[in-house]
Amino acid sequence: MTSTLLVVQIALTIAIVIAILLQKSSSIGLGAYSGSNESMFGAKGPAGFLSKATFTLAILFVLNTLVMGYLYNKEKTHSVADTINTSTSVPTATVVESNTSTK
Repeated sequence: MTSTLLVVQIALTIAIVIAILLQKSSSIGLGAYSGSNESMFGAKGPAGFLSKATFTLAILFVLNTLVMGYLYNKEKTHSVADTINTSTSVPTATVVESNTSTK
């Protein structure tokens, strides 16, 4: 289930990036490739459609992230710190005393 949601997350990420780059800004971005006939989107052009699509994709992205986080934490019952074996020997620092005396 989490692997399916991960694939959906990657697809949503790519779709959001494309939707943002298609929007008109001070620099043209990928909007230059959308063509000159924008009557398909209505009188205002694609600005309203793309902003609504971006908002919808962003909401889906956040919801998918929350579901993935919930499912991942539900599956994992222990942390990485629980797997540390305490019986392994850890090297300790040795203190070297100096016998230098001032005369």
